[in-house]
Amino acid sequence: MTLVNDPTSTTRRSSDLSKRPAEVFAEAEDHPVRVTRRDGEPLVLMSQREADARARLLELAAQLITVSIDDEGPLVRRMARMFPWILALSPNDQETCAQDLVDAARASFATHQPHLALAELTSWQETAAALAAGLSGHSVDWILLDEPVERP
Repeated sequence: MTLVNDPTSTTRRSSDLSKRPAEVFAEAEDHPVRVTRRDGEPLVLMSQREADARARLLELAAQLITVSIDDEGPLVRRMARMFPWILALSPNDQETCAQDLVDAARASFATHQPHLALAELTSWQETAAALAAGLSGHSVDWILLDEPVERP
């Protein structure tokens, strides 16, 4: 499998990079660009954001592999050892979170889209942090614009 293996990637010759650098750089900001060379193997040009997302996805993959090869206890307990913030969630949400993270990671790898797993991880982590900070799902009383508000 190559690093650039998705339908949005493009291939450019190294001469394109020297003749039209702004155009090639603009493409690389949007998606990885494979740069072919006559005198060596192709190179990949991508944004730092893209490279960071791929590195974070690999880090998450390593963590999920560690969880999956651990055979002590159910998935939620194993996930809580790797991601202690899960413990701030309700037992039902812990189950849902664990399965959602595994599913999102599988989808990310299958589609070469790191943001799927990373967004799922961030969403659950932020939810756990909000619950730990005392925020809850209690209903909020909204004040309508046409209603007068009393002074405190």
